[in-house]
Amino acid sequence: MKTNLGNLDRAIRMVAALVVASMYYAEIISGSLAIFLLIVAGILTLTGITGFSPMYRAFGLSSLRKTPKKS
Repeated sequence: MKTNLGNLDRAIRMVAALVVASMYYAEIISGSLAIFLLIVAGILTLTGITGFSPMYRAFGLSSLRKTPKKS
C-alpha cells in the first residue's frame, strides 16, 4: 500500500474529523446525520493516519509532491 496523500491533505482530513467529533460531543449534531458524519470522520481519520486513500487510487490521483529525479 503506497501512500498517495500529502501532508496538507492528511492534516485537513484529521481536522475535519476532529470538527465532526467535536460537534457530536457538543450535541450540535445528532440522530442519523451524526451517525453518518461519524462514519465519514472515522474514514477520514483512518486515511489521514495511513496516508493512503483508496478513492484517490481508484481515480489515479495523488496529493504527494513530485520530487525531481536526480541524474
